[in-house]
Amino acid sequence: MKKDIHPEYHRTKVHCACGAEFETGSTLPEIKVEICSQCHPFFTGKQKLIDTAGRVERFKNKYAKYNDVKEGKAKSN
Repeated sequence: MKKDIHPEYHRTKVHCACGAEFETGSTLPEIKVEICSQCHPFFTGKQKLIDTAGRVERFKNKYAKYNDVKEGKAKSN
């Protein structure tokens, strides 16, 4: 490997907006993030399904007819 071309690698403290801190390795001495695994909804299990303008209900109503027809054919066989 060539000398003096690689960046310096640090033990880095990562600070989240929620107040959580953890250490990792990086070429930056300090990292500030807005969201981390301790406060992200995907990892905490507090994810909400946001229904904008009734899209979920509209989808269910649209395909309810299809399911009724499909179940009717299955029952008659």
